[in-house]
Amino acid sequence: MSDKHLSTQYDAELSAISNQVLQMGGLAESQVARAVEALTQLKADLADDVLIQEARVNQMEMDIDSELSAIIARRQPTARDLRLLVAIAKMIANLERVGDEAARVARTTKSLIESGISTRLPIHDVAHEAELAVAQLRKALDAFARLDVARALEVLKHDEEIDQEFEGLMRKLITFMMEDPRTISSSIDLIFVAKAIERVGDHAKNLAEVTIYVVKGADVRHQGRDDLDKAVE
Repeated sequence: MSDKHLSTQYDAELSAISNQVLQMGGLAESQVARAVEALTQLKADLADDVLIQEARVNQMEMDIDSELSAIIARRQPTARDLRLLVAIAKMIANLERVGDEAARVARTTKSLIESGISTRLPIHDVAHEAELAVAQLRKALDAFARLDVARALEVLKHDEEIDQEFEGLMRKLITFMMEDPRTISSSIDLIFVAKAIERVGDHAKNLAEVTIYVVKGADVRHQGRDDLDKAVE
């Protein structure tokens, strides 16, 4: 078999596994959106669907991880190809955790439905935080699909917006608990939901950092916002 044929076959394997990552990412993104929809509409059946689909996200992680090991053993990659495969391992770990957070939101939603939740509580503020997190996740996946450093940097530079939404929601819920002790249980549950969504944003940030690592070979973790552009030059 010619070297050119081997190279073409190898490129096809890398493309295939990258596409699997994007499929997993699309499923994880959908899981978060559906979990929040279940919360805002207080629909237990939607929450159940999210919990059922969690197993698919977990299985995809295992399948991709197995394929990664096979490619590394078979091809013994070096340089940028090795960076890509290492990055994929990091990406699927983060996407699996996004699925975990979606399941956490779904389980908490079911608990809130069963116990009864006051319509006065700011559920739609949680939905707004989730919209930001899902948008960040989508941009991070798009950056990986295109190996677009500028897009990845955009994700990193907007990460604080989700943190600010979470902090604002925390202040609102604390006020509700102080003014009406009957809302304490539901408010605490909503805090757990908001924290789960904030973590989704953190995982989106991690994905963006991984894309920059693939393209530039630069580790931008823990870089200050003002230092990001310099780090990838």
